[in-house]
Amino acid sequence: MPPVPDAVAPGAAVPDRARSDACPGALRLHTADDGALARVRLPGGLLTDRQALALAEAAEVLGNGRPEITSRGNVQLRGLASDCGGELAERLRAAGLLPSDTHERVRNIVASPGPGAGPAAGSADVRAWARALDAALCASPWATGLSGKFLFALDDGRGDVAALDADVTLIAGPDGTALLRLGRAATARPVPAGRAVAAALDAAREFLEAQRAAGVRAWHLRELPDLLPSGPVALPPSAGTRPPLGVLPGGGLHVGLRFGVATAGQWRALVDAAEGELRLTPWRGVVLPGAPAGRLPALAAAGFRTAAGTAWDGASACTGLPGCAKSRSDVRADAARALDDARALDETRVLDETGPPGAVLLPVHWSGCERRCGHPAGRRVDVLATGEGYRVAMTGGPQGRDTAVEVTNEQMAAAVAAARRTT
Repeated sequence: MPPVPDAVAPGAAVPDRARSDACPGALRLHTADDGALARVRLPGGLLTDRQALALAEAAEVLGNGRPEITSRGNVQLRGLASDCGGELAERLRAAGLLPSDTHERVRNIVASPGPGAGPAAGSADVRAWARALDAALCASPWATGLSGKFLFALDDGRGDVAALDADVTLIAGPDGTALLRLGRAATARPVPAGRAVAAALDAAREFLEAQRAAGVRAWHLRELPDLLPSGPVALPPSAGTRPPLGVLPGGGLHVGLRFGVATAGQWRALVDAAEGELRLTPWRGVVLPGAPAGRLPALAAAGFRTAAGTAWDGASACTGLPGCAKSRSDVRADAARALDDARALDETRVLDETGPPGAVLLPVHWSGCERRCGHPAGRRVDVLATGEGYRVAMTGGPQGRDTAVEVTNEQMAAAVAAARRTT
């Protein structure tokens, strides 16, 4: 969806969503040009190997055979027949992936995916938080009033998912406490770690009650910035450190998927490498906590990204043609050509060799239309299909510094590469 302002301008009316959001779910399928689409919520991105195989089989038997990881660590199944909803639901229930028919679209929970060990570990293993919050949401009748876009983030203290600007964020501290951040506030409320899940749930309920009191309807907490107190503790800038691709410092592996898409066969390769558990990330990757380093070459041979330092780092794209009728181009095919282009790779190498210590390429997102579905939060290079080429622009930066250039498909690789190195 298009970016939503961080706050309502002074004197402006609070946004009022006159309609319910149209987010697809596991039971409410969305009709696309390539067939029906189902979105299966996976709180914390947590999957057992049996559940991962069930998703791969459902995609293969009922859809196009290519499950997609979304920017919230959920899974989409595309190319489904319009009448397969009943069979899909049965498969998901049998695998334990549909615990509540009434709450399945509001189980939007991202969590730090790291193994929770070693020098790069955070302050808490947030898997327990994810499971407890999911159970509490499903047990709360009022929670069905939340939008299918409302997002909880559970950060283990290293700042990875705190950077996603969720509606409600819990950040674990090293001293048995947690910080509760509301929307994009610069401050937070301290809460005991033992009450963290309850506090997050209370915040969501207060959000719904504030809407009713104000007589408006909103999808995100950031749309009602003045209705809920944000807390007294200033938040330090988030490092936004994602787990590196390859062998993780605390053990296990992290692999990336191009645009989050993998074949059913590749999903089976993930299960073969895993030690019973997979953790899907909001960066469209998969963490295999117990997998030994020796499994990495086989995953690379299967087509997964297993090392950083390429133009594919931080790259994402919407579905585009032929799956979306609103798109003006096959953006994933165009983006893949641009990212594999020698000019993009050369720009990456130059940055590695001459950039400041720790310098990284800016994220880049390709969109087929102005809705910009699936775009990441924060500063990025925005590549928008125009029908005659692409518009390359900076977004999310300091006000007044955004720039844009119109390019042809042939010029895009160099333009995108240059924009990603802009500081």
